[in-house]
Amino acid sequence: MGWFAGVVGLVASVAFAAPVAAQEAGDEPREPSGSEADASTAAPADGSSDPVEETTEPAEASPEPVDESTEPVEPPEPVEEVAAESRERIASEASDARAGEDEPEPEFGIRGTAELGFLTVLDHDIQLGSDGTPIEYRSDGQQSNLFFFARLSLEVDIWRQHHITFLYQPLELSSEAVLRRDLRIDGLDFPAGTPVRFFYGFPFFRLSWDFDVLDAPDELLAFGLGLQLRNADISFESLDGTLYRSRNDVGPVPLLRARGRFPVASRFFFGFEVDGFYAPISVLNGSDTEVTGAILDLGLRFGWRFVDHGDVFLNLRYLAGGAVGQSDPTPTSDGQQSNWLHFLTLSLGATLDSRP
Repeated sequence: MGWFAGVVGLVASVAFAAPVAAQEAGDEPREPSGSEADASTAAPADGSSDPVEETTEPAEASPEPVDESTEPVEPPEPVEEVAAESRERIASEASDARAGEDEPEPEFGIRGTAELGFLTVLDHDIQLGSDGTPIEYRSDGQQSNLFFFARLSLEVDIWRQHHITFLYQPLELSSEAVLRRDLRIDGLDFPAGTPVRFFYGFPFFRLSWDFDVLDAPDELLAFGLGLQLRNADISFESLDGTLYRSRNDVGPVPLLRARGRFPVASRFFFGFEVDGFYAPISVLNGSDTEVTGAILDLGLRFGWRFVDHGDVFLNLRYLAGGAVGQSDPTPTSDGQQSNWLHFLTLSLGATLDSRP
C-alpha cells in the first residue's frame, strides 16, 4: 500500500503545480467545478480517513439570468438637446408676448347698433289751446295697442375713453277712432261720433359725447353731454277731411348722459344708459315765451357677446317727456299747450364692433 500512497501524492503535487504555472504564464486560473471540489474532499481510495486537502479560492456566485422578455428601455434624450428646446420655447413665448405688447391698439373704434321691437303707451295726455279739451290718447285715440319700434345708432370711440354717438329714433303713432265725446282742439270743435285720425310723430336725432372713467376694456362707466333735435308733428283729422288741426315744432334739447356696461358671466353682460334733462325751453330757444320741457330716455340691457366683434341683447326702455306753457301763437292757435307722454319699449338688438 505504500506504493499506492506515493502515486496519490505525486498526482496531488501535479494538480497543485498546474494552476501556479498557468498564473505565472499570465492566464487566469480556472476555478474547479462543484464535482471536482467534491472529489478533492472525498476519502482516498485506499480507505484512509485523512483526505488530501487542496487550497482553492471560493467560487464566485453566478450572475442572475437576464429576463430577455423585458422591452428595451429607450435611452433618455441628451441633456443638451432638452435644454436647447426649452430655451427655444421660452424665447418664442417671450417674443410673442413682446409682439403683443409692442403692437399699438387702434386709436379709433367704431360700432353700429340696431334695435327692433314694440312700443306701448303707458300714458299720453295733450291739450292744445287755452280752452282746449284734455285728450287722452289711450282712450280717446284708441292707442292702447302695440306699435312698431326701431332705433339706430353709430358710435365712434377715441382711445376707448371718448365716445361720440349719433342716434336716430323714429317714433310715429297713428290710430283711428270714433269720438265718444266732444273735443275742442285749438279752437275747433270735433263733435262726438266723428271718425278721427290721431297722429303723433316725435322722431328725434341725437348727438352725444361721453367719457369712460374705467380702464378695463370689458367694463364701461361713462358720463357726458348730448344735444337732441326734436321734430314734433301732431295732427287731428276727421276722416271726411272737413275738420283738421295740427301742431309742428322743431327745436334743440340739451341732455345729460350716463351709461355703463359690466360683465356678468362668461361673455354675458348687463348695461344701462340714461339721457335726460329738465329746463325752461324758452331760455334755450332764445324766445320770450314761457315753456318748460323735460325728457327722460332710460334703457336697461342684458346681452351676450356671442363672437369677438358682435353682441346680441334684450333692451327694456322707458321714454318720457313733454312740455307745458305758452308758445308762439298761430292763426289757428293761441299757443297754449300741455303735452306729456310715458312710453315703454321692449326690443331685440345687435351690435357690430370693430374692437374685440
